[in-house]
Amino acid sequence: MPGPDTAQRGEAGEAAAPAPAVPPAPSFDPAPPAPLGVARTTTGHAGVDARLQRLADADHLAADGHTEVYEDVHRGLRDELTALDARPAPAPTPAHDNRS
Repeated sequence: MPGPDTAQRGEAGEAAAPAPAVPPAPSFDPAPPAPLGVARTTTGHAGVDARLQRLADADHLAADGHTEVYEDVHRGLRDELTALDARPAPAPTPAHDNRS
Protein backbone atom coordinates (compact mmCIF):
# COMPACT_ATOMS: atom_id res chain seq x y z
CA MET A 1 0.00 0.00 0.00
CA PRO A 2 1.44 3.40 -0.94
CA GLY A 3 2.52 5.69 1.90
CA PRO A 4 1.78 9.42 2.28
CA ASP A 5 5.01 10.44 0.57
CA THR A 6 4.41 8.26 -2.50
CA ALA A 7 3.04 11.25 -4.42
CA GLN A 8 6.37 13.00 -3.96
CA ARG A 9 8.38 10.01 -5.19
CA GLY A 10 8.50 8.55 -8.64
CA GLU A 11 7.59 4.93 -9.46
CA ALA A 12 11.11 3.72 -8.71
CA GLY A 13 11.19 5.45 -5.29
CA GLU A 14 13.27 8.38 -6.52
CA ALA A 15 12.58 11.91 -5.32
CA ALA A 16 10.54 13.94 -7.78
CA ALA A 17 12.19 17.05 -9.25
CA PRO A 18 11.31 20.23 -7.34
CA ALA A 19 8.89 22.60 -9.00
CA PRO A 20 10.70 25.39 -10.86
CA ALA A 21 10.80 28.67 -8.94
CA VAL A 22 8.47 31.29 -10.35
CA PRO A 23 10.27 34.63 -10.71
CA PRO A 24 8.54 37.52 -8.94
CA ALA A 25 6.44 39.76 -11.13
CA PRO A 26 8.18 43.05 -11.93
CA SER A 27 7.03 45.96 -9.82
CA PHE A 28 6.38 49.29 -11.44
CA ASP A 29 5.96 51.07 -8.12
CA PRO A 30 8.64 53.64 -7.26
CA ALA A 31 11.40 52.41 -5.00
CA PRO A 32 11.15 53.60 -1.42
CA PRO A 33 13.43 56.45 -0.31
CA ALA A 34 16.90 55.34 0.72
CA PRO A 35 19.72 57.40 2.21
CA LEU A 36 22.58 58.07 -0.19
CA GLY A 37 25.13 57.86 2.59
CA VAL A 38 26.91 61.06 1.57
CA ALA A 39 29.13 62.34 4.37
CA ARG A 40 28.59 65.96 5.36
CA THR A 41 31.65 67.73 6.66
CA THR A 42 31.09 70.67 8.97
CA THR A 43 32.40 74.02 7.80
CA GLY A 44 32.59 75.79 11.14
CA HIS A 45 30.06 78.39 9.99
CA ALA A 46 26.83 77.71 11.88
CA GLY A 47 24.52 79.07 9.15
CA VAL A 48 26.13 77.02 6.40
CA ASP A 49 26.30 73.88 8.55
CA ALA A 50 22.58 74.17 9.33
CA ARG A 51 21.78 74.40 5.60
CA LEU A 52 23.97 71.42 4.78
CA GLN A 53 22.31 69.40 7.54
CA ARG A 54 18.96 70.20 5.91
CA LEU A 55 20.11 68.14 2.92
CA ALA A 56 19.71 65.03 5.09
CA ASP A 57 15.94 65.58 4.89
CA ALA A 58 16.06 64.60 1.22
CA ASP A 59 17.25 61.11 2.21
CA HIS A 60 13.82 60.30 3.60
CA LEU A 61 11.71 61.78 0.80
CA ALA A 62 10.61 60.42 -2.53
CA ALA A 63 12.42 61.93 -5.52
CA ASP A 64 9.63 64.43 -6.19
CA GLY A 65 10.20 65.92 -2.72
CA HIS A 66 13.92 66.56 -3.27
CA THR A 67 13.34 69.74 -5.28
CA GLU A 68 11.78 71.56 -2.35
CA VAL A 69 14.68 70.65 -0.05
CA TYR A 70 17.34 71.58 -2.63
CA GLU A 71 15.69 74.92 -3.36
CA ASP A 72 15.42 75.68 0.36
CA VAL A 73 19.09 74.85 0.92
CA HIS A 74 20.15 76.86 -2.13
CA ARG A 75 18.15 79.88 -0.96
CA GLY A 76 19.66 79.63 2.52
CA LEU A 77 23.23 79.31 1.25
CA ARG A 78 22.69 82.26 -1.08
CA ASP A 79 21.43 84.31 1.90
CA GLU A 80 24.50 83.30 3.91
CA LEU A 81 26.81 84.43 1.09
CA THR A 82 24.91 87.70 0.69
CA ALA A 83 25.28 88.36 4.41
CA LEU A 84 29.05 87.97 4.08
CA ASP A 85 29.10 90.69 1.41
CA ALA A 86 26.99 93.11 3.44
CA ARG A 87 28.86 95.87 5.17
CA PRO A 88 28.62 95.79 8.92
CA ALA A 89 26.44 98.43 10.47
CA PRO A 90 28.41 101.32 11.97
CA ALA A 91 29.07 101.01 15.65
CA PRO A 92 26.83 103.24 17.73
CA THR A 93 28.59 106.31 19.01
CA PRO A 94 28.45 106.87 22.74
CA ALA A 95 26.30 109.76 23.83
CA HIS A 96 28.42 112.65 25.09
CA ASP A 97 27.41 114.59 28.10
CA ASN A 98 28.52 118.09 27.16
CA ARG A 99 28.07 119.96 30.38
CA SER A 100 30.18 122.92 31.05
